[in-house]
Amino acid sequence: MNDYLVKAYAFDGTVRIYAAVTTHLVEEARKTHDTFPAASAAFGRVLTVSLIMGAMYKGDQHLTIRIDGGGPIGKIITSVNTYGQVKGLVENPHVHISNKDKLAAGMVVGNNGFIHVTKDLKVRDIFTSSSELQTGEIADDFTYYFAKSEQIPSSVGLGVLVNEHNEVFASGGFILQVMPGVKEETITFIEEKVGKMKPISELINNDYKPEDIINLITEGNHEFVEELSLSYTCDCSKERFHNGLATLDQNDIQSLIDDDEIVEIVCEFCKTKYTFSIEEIKSLRF
Repeated sequence: MNDYLVKAYAFDGTVRIYAAVTTHLVEEARKTHDTFPAASAAFGRVLTVSLIMGAMYKGDQHLTIRIDGGGPIGKIITSVNTYGQVKGLVENPHVHISNKDKLAAGMVVGNNGFIHVTKDLKVRDIFTSSSELQTGEIADDFTYYFAKSEQIPSSVGLGVLVNEHNEVFASGGFILQVMPGVKEETITFIEEKVGKMKPISELINNDYKPEDIINLITEGNHEFVEELSLSYTCDCSKERFHNGLATLDQNDIQSLIDDDEIVEIVCEFCKTKYTFSIEEIKSLRF
């Protein structure tokens, strides 16, 4: 199954639901960053929730999500657009903690810190909203974030399964948000359904599609309105890094020239290497 997201409105338009399968892109991110199992689980959850949040916006808008809970994984950063493309990094990919044979993603993240969501909505200002981490469990913490920072009652479900070979073989999630005018009996119905659901990663491992996850929650009382392909995609380029080098102080540029060595820059999101010859560095001088 290819990675993709589905959006639906349910219960006469009073609830919106996004569900996504992200197995392949999370595995690609694992290989790119060489994350250990618990780090893969935490990173995959953040990549998934980032993609779902990106789908809530339109056009050339962009989100950057930063999480630092004080745990051994350090900072987790993702960058996502509205077209289903995400990239990210973890500060310490080689961390792993298990608890009763389960990956302890919350323990590697920690709960002494914040979620920061920076939104570039292509208007006058870029703004950031934040909330305190509650548990380190990414789904719980984003449920809290939506309630506190965006005043939207939400339910967030996320999951990543990693096999004995440290390969991601199931990943995905959902975000459900209630709209003004929702009936109390609808909220009760949803709470019961979500409370009885098997873990998202288990559902996806059993070949559930995003549509199946939404149907499980609504029992068919919904209308699909959008489908979006998802991928782990980096937009780096040699030109972009060249422009970055051009912002260096002239003394620093001269120092690079004096070293008389090829300059190599590695993209922190996709690990692509870019090299610049001495002649290219000299071209940066005024």
